[in-house]
Parts: sequence; structure tokens; C-alpha cells
Amino acid sequence: MIQIAFCDDDQTVLDQLSALLEKYRAQRCVQIQCTVFHSPLDLLAEIEKGTRYDILFLDVIMPAENGITAAKEIRQYDNVVKIIFLTSSAEFAVESYVVGAYFYQIKPIWEDSFFRLTDSVIAECRRADQRSLILRCKTGISRIDLDQLLYCEVLGRTLLFHLVDGTVLESTGSMDELARQLTPHESFLRTHRSFLVNMEYIQNISTRAVTLTNLAQIPIPHGKSAEIRQQYLEYAFRRKQVMI
Repeated sequence: MIQIAFCDDDQTVLDQLSALLEKYRAQRCVQIQCTVFHSPLDLLAEIEKGTRYDILFLDVIMPAENGITAAKEIRQYDNVVKIIFLTSSAEFAVESYVVGAYFYQIKPIWEDSFFRLTDSVIAECRRADQRSLILRCKTGISRIDLDQLLYCEVLGRTLLFHLVDGTVLESTGSMDELARQLTPHESFLRTHRSFLVNMEYIQNISTRAVTLTNLAQIPIPHGKSAEIRQQYLEYAFRRKQVMI
């Protein structure tokens, strides 16, 4: 079931969105659960508790905290949710993409544009569901996009997830179980019993280590470099990357 949240301080807008969504639900025969928020602070409190939404329609101009600022805070917990900004002007379009917005909806909201946008974002959510991972962290529940995962390492029973933006998330678990879960995703390679790397970010493979694009050095067990190189080359070939 798709989880959608609307956040706007204008009750008229919330009523309009709810009516449009109800009509969309009926015409498309799709299961959607919707939650309405009048304040970004209430929305943030719910997300901090661990609630996750697939799609978020977020007003840009609201009292207490604007939508752009709220989105930056939301991204600390969820870098997968599709954020659609509601605005009366396109002037916020550039700023909206800084927080990874999916799109922005100009007010007033017309049925045709709402239906097209909702079709598009739900299709994207279904694709993204296959490329995301939900973690139980010390700070709560976090959902990460696997495309943004550089590598993972295990220290005892603690898994450390290193993301492209430099964020490191901690979760309890085993590397064996994580590797099993990520088996369907061909971009991940277990180069060492304690490390799992995303081959999309490999920059160099030597006899002793794999160097990633952020210059992190992932150790290679003695005698394993040839096997790891071969696995990487096979992956690159499947991805039709240029090789010389």
C-alpha cells in the first residue's frame, strides 16, 4: 500500500488534495493510505518516531517552519521519500532540488496535472522500493536508497552503513544476513568477510585493497584480488561500461 502525506496550513488546500486523491484512488483502483498534517512540526515529530511515507506533498510557505527547511530535516531520516512541493510560484523550483525534491506542484492544483504527477511518482516509488533498505538505528528507523550506499562494514554485531554524502548509519545485525538480503542487487560485492561494497563506486582494485570514489580503502584478503577483479569486470561488462 502506498503511504502519502499532505502537509499544508491551508485547510482549503488539504480538502482539495484529499478530494483529488479520493477520486484518483477510485479511478486507478490503487490502495493508498493518506495522512494529513496542518504543521511541518507535527509531520517531523511523526517521522522522528519512525513513521515512513512513500510520497509527501509539502507546502513551501508555512508558519513556524517553511517546507524547504522541513524537507532538509526529513532527509536526515529518509532519503527515499518522494517530496513534492506545493507552491504558488515556480521561484522555489531550484531550491527544491537541493533537498532532492521529486517535483513541485503549482497552485491552484488541477485534476489533470495532479493525476499525471501521481501516476508518475507512484511508478517511481514502486521502482525505488526494490532499491531501498530499512534500518533500525539508534536514532530511530531510517530508510536508505541502495544507490547511495558506498559500502558497509561490520564491527562485532554493529553494521556501519557509509553513504555517498558522508553519513554513517549504525544498525545491529550480521554481515551474512545483510549479504543474503542484497543478493538480488548485483552491484554489491562482498570483498571481505567484514565488508560489502557497491561496485558502482569502485575506483581501483590493487592486490591489497579496493579503493572507492571517496578514497576509502577496503581490505582484500590475501590471494583474493584476482577473483574480486574478475567479479568486478563481469559486473562492468553486464553494465556495458567501456573497458580498454
